[in-house]
Amino acid sequence: MTNARPTEQTTIDTLKNSFGNVEFRAYRGRPQAIVPVGIVHDVLTILKDQLSFNFLVDVTCVDYLQYRDATNRFGLVYLLANTETGERATVRTFVNDPDPTVPTVVDLWEGANWLEREVWDLVGIHFTGHPDLRRIVLPEAFTSHPLRKDYPLQGRGERHNHPVITRAEG
Repeated sequence: MTNARPTEQTTIDTLKNSFGNVEFRAYRGRPQAIVPVGIVHDVLTILKDQLSFNFLVDVTCVDYLQYRDATNRFGLVYLLANTETGERATVRTFVNDPDPTVPTVVDLWEGANWLEREVWDLVGIHFTGHPDLRRIVLPEAFTSHPLRKDYPLQGRGERHNHPVITRAEG
């Protein structure tokens, strides 16, 4: 990656020296590491503990089903910030069906608890070691993950199973 700022170059160099199989790209001038799922927790640990990325901005997921030449179904995205320097970094990893699983990062950032629950609820990525992986948006009786691209636009008929809550009741 060229034209990286000094702190960004330090981040890149540290990860390159620690992990030989990390791919780097730049997106809007910011470093983006693409890592195998087997080392994603280790990479995130170094970013937090050694490079002071003390704020987990977001955890999200992209479903690449039938997207161009994608070879992986799900792309998990971690957005990080160093609140001292203002540096940002993105870490991406990929998982596939039938058991898309990633280790939790709640042990690194407590705020990951809610973010991982949202990804589990809406996309169905399982976070091993998560302290309370249960639905956060949808009712517990909901059996699907509606942000998957193979989920029907009109649903699967599960709406009739849930009680209607009016504004007066809410």
